[in-house]
Amino acid sequence: MPSLQTALPPELANNATRLYRECLRRAKYIGHRKHNTELLVDLVRQQFKKNMHETDPEKIQKLKDDAARGLINHILYESEQMTGSKFSKSK
Repeated sequence: MPSLQTALPPELANNATRLYRECLRRAKYIGHRKHNTELLVDLVRQQFKKNMHETDPEKIQKLKDDAARGLINHILYESEQMTGSKFSKSK
């Protein structure tokens, strides 16, 4: 299965630190709007801390893909809110 990270800029997708920072930035943005910043930031930190000692390259790639998927979903959601149109069809 191809990596989802190709949808992100390479400098973000290939660097776990930058991916982490972008996830935190999005969590703070969403949290500010929904008034639960501390909870969302803590959830992101917990997920990264839980897996920080992982050494299996395939598992690391899956974790990075999961983080990328979350960022992409949020970007699509925000775009839908701004334009008023849907990018995906709901069943």
